[in-house]
Parts: sequence; C-alpha cells; structure tokens
Amino acid sequence: MAAKAKELIGKHARSTLRPEVLSGVGFFGGLFEFKGFKQPVLVSSVDGVGTKLKIASALARHNTIGIDIVNHCVNDILTCGAEPLFFLDYIAMGRLVPEQVEAIAQGLASACRQVGCALIGGETAEMPGLYAGEDYDLVGFIIGVVEKKRIIMGKTIVVGDTIIGLPSSGLHTNGYSLVRKIFGETKQALDKYYPELGRTLGDELLEPHRCYYHQLKPLLPLIKGMAHITGGGLIDNVPRVLPQGLAAKFDSQAWIVPPIFQLIQQRGNISQNEIYRVFNMGIGMVVICSPENVDQLTEALPEAKIIGEVAKQTGKTRVIIK
Repeated sequence: MAAKAKELIGKHARSTLRPEVLSGVGFFGGLFEFKGFKQPVLVSSVDGVGTKLKIASALARHNTIGIDIVNHCVNDILTCGAEPLFFLDYIAMGRLVPEQVEAIAQGLASACRQVGCALIGGETAEMPGLYAGEDYDLVGFIIGVVEKKRIIMGKTIVVGDTIIGLPSSGLHTNGYSLVRKIFGETKQALDKYYPELGRTLGDELLEPHRCYYHQLKPLLPLIKGMAHITGGGLIDNVPRVLPQGLAAKFDSQAWIVPPIFQLIQQRGNISQNEIYRVFNMGIGMVVICSPENVDQLTEALPEAKIIGEVAKQTGKTRVIIK
C-alpha cells in the first residue's frame, strides 16, 4: 500500500519540478539549487486545511483539498512579495488508501504547477492509533524567495492610505468547525440544495481556496502591505501588517458579502463581531496602497473593491467595520 501510494504521488509531483530541483520525491531530502537573486531572503510558511477535511471525507471528494493547502501557503508568503519555490506536504491517515492519496496529490500538483512551485517532497504516514478509519490530516510547507530590497512588510503605511479588497471564493480554509456545528457534516446535510447558493452546501463548502499570486505579482511595486484573510478574519489579520498606532476603517457596504456567509449568520444566529472574526466575509486578500496608486491597481484588478482606509488608532481598537 505504502509503495503504491508513493508511486502515485511521485507521478504527480514530477510534473511540477523546476530546473533548480536536483532531487525530487523519493530521496531522503529535497535538493533545490538556488540562483538568480542578488540579495535573496527566504520566506517560509506552514499551515493545514483544518476541518474542511471532514467535508471532503463526508462527500468522498479529495481532489480539491491539495489545491486548498497550496494556495493558502502561496498567499501567505505572497504578503511579503515572495515568489514560491518549492512545497512539501504531510499526510497522516488512519488507513492508507492509495487512491485517496493520489486524489490529494493531484490537487497539490495542479496548484503547484499553476504558480511554478515544485512539489519537492513530503511524508505520508499511516497512524491507526491516532486517526480513526479513513480520517486524515493534511499539512503544507512552502519556501519562497524575495529580493531583500523588495520585501513588503507594511512599514511605509501611513494615515490616509487606501485599503483594497480582493474577493474570496468562499470560506477558503477557515471557519469549518463552526459551519459543521450549524449544518452538520452528514452527506445528507451536505447534499442539500440551497437556492441562495445556486448549488448544494457541499459544493459551496468544497470550493477551493483562491490564489492571488498571478494577479498581484506584476503589481507588487505599487503595494505597501497585504493581509491574507484567514482564521481571525479582517479583525485579526489586517493589524498584522499595520505599523503601531494605525487602524483600519472598513465600509462593509463597499462589497457584496457572498450568500454563504449570510446563510451561516442566519442559521447560526452569529453576532456581527464574531462572524467578521471567524470568516473572510468575501474578502480573501487585503491590499494597502497610496491613494495615487489606487487607479492603477483597480484597473489591473477588475474584481477589486475599495473597502476602507488607514486611520490613526484611537483606544485599543485597530479594526473598525461600519
């Protein structure tokens, strides 16, 4: 089983390899030859898919979960201005099912190819003492690079700068524990069609995490700071890129909140503060720029919306949503 799973993963991983890769999946360590940069700074990130995996398992659809974790990690390092170089995965399962592993690997490889990132290695572990039946966990590790002088960390953000939002494709990879509590996680519950969604709940919840790399890469010189809106929503993530003493003021009427979030709020009777802290509310990436760069950015990003501005912080509140 393990040998077959490795063979299937290797087939997909090989399709992602770049010329810099000196050893791919199968060796004890992944070798990547570093070249083409003057003052390279490595940027790393690690994350998991969370309990979105429970939805995938309930529907026996595992081919998009790999896309989720790659795109999540790519977006994380993109906030620094980094180009993705290589990716590693960790899959831990209660029972190793080669076909299931291959479906996950297909998603991983597909997302890696989209951004030119090498799927250079990983680990697939069978641990029946920790995971029951066909339960599994998926974690991703990414390494990227950025020239030192081009690092984006929000240090130049000032009062009056404009906040632009790029739409999400749904929940992305956060808030699934609360969603499962509200709707349940049975196949029957997930197969239910909702007119406001225009599809079943399961289809909506398995929509892959959106990647912003290709959209934003050519525009990085115009950007002062970026925040990937993951767990913690706008409330917890945007302050991570703001200098001390500054706050973000959002106009919640500036963008249309997708129906899935309205449905969750109604069915779960969730407060406004909580739902903006748990979910992305339709904004997957926040971009902060000088007012003079707004027109150029919004012309290049047709889906983008001006959703707020940077203001002076008063009191302890760093994010205001009106």
